[in-house]
Amino acid sequence: MGIEVIFKIAGVGVVTAVVGHILKYSGKDEIAMLTTLAGVVVVLFMVINMISELFSTVKTLFNF
Repeated sequence: MGIEVIFKIAGVGVVTAVVGHILKYSGKDEIAMLTTLAGVVVVLFMVINMISELFSTVKTLFNF
């Protein structure tokens, strides 16, 4: 689970940035902002999932 997570997050960031740029260029600033917000939410869900796995591993390690 090492480097591929970083690539996934970077991929979401690049796609979000490109789509946001295209939408801003075509005059749809509100939708561009929503697209950026959706990208942030997707990345946050990925990070929350990783933190959950970390807590589960720590719980198993200390037998709680």
